[in-house]
Amino acid sequence: MRLKSLLLLLCLAGTSAFAQKVKYSKEEIKKMETYLFNEGFNTPSPRKTSTIILKDGATYKGFCSKIETKKGQIYEVAIKDSVTKKNTTFNADQISEMYVYPSNAEKIAKVAKYMGNIRNFGTKKLTKNTNNDRIYFVNQTVSLKNKKDDKEFLMQVINPGFDDIISVYHDPRAKETTGFSVMGSPQLGGGVIKSYYVKKGNKVMWLHKDDFEDNYEFLFGDNTEFMKKYPKNSVEWDYFSFLVSEYTAMANG
Repeated sequence: MRLKSLLLLLCLAGTSAFAQKVKYSKEEIKKMETYLFNEGFNTPSPRKTSTIILKDGATYKGFCSKIETKKGQIYEVAIKDSVTKKNTTFNADQISEMYVYPSNAEKIAKVAKYMGNIRNFGTKKLTKNTNNDRIYFVNQTVSLKNKKDDKEFLMQVINPGFDDIISVYHDPRAKETTGFSVMGSPQLGGGVIKSYYVKKGNKVMWLHKDDFEDNYEFLFGDNTEFMKKYPKNSVEWDYFSFLVSEYTAMANG
């Protein structure tokens, strides 16, 4: 009887140790809260040259004159040739990659939004809102919000520097967590994006913050060292960009 009780206590102790949260320092938490993804843009500039690369390898350059979207994702784009001035329309299923510049109006709006939230000063870089570099879109077959039939869209990659294992795409319809403001002052708290599209292996899914814990094993569970350092009961959705970056670095290291 004593042996059974001892074994039960050891089992419970092991379970408790396994479930124990990892404690992070203030410096570590600040680092994990830093937003590493690029800013998501929805409107291409009609005055700067866009580049479209078709699946057959053909390349077209011109001014983006029109885009058609579904739930914010691009399924058709038209460009005006910079030389001939001819308009050509392409469906997403014809395109492999696309490079465009964000519109000035949207960049200005992004800067205003950045300045309106105190939290941004500690977690985001203003340069990501005023970026003059080209935005990178790739063709992906995806079910919008995991509810619709699979369809090909052009989706903006927002982690181009660390997307070799997990690719994260801008969700144009994503909502943000809310904060509060006192008498017109900059907003305190909030501003955390609630959803992205994420690809790992051959699977592309819409990932909402409410489903983060359920998909944690799929995203990071194949790296034992990472899971030991960042178990899912110790991290938050706010750390997502850092976790993707860290996971990629550890996997490639």
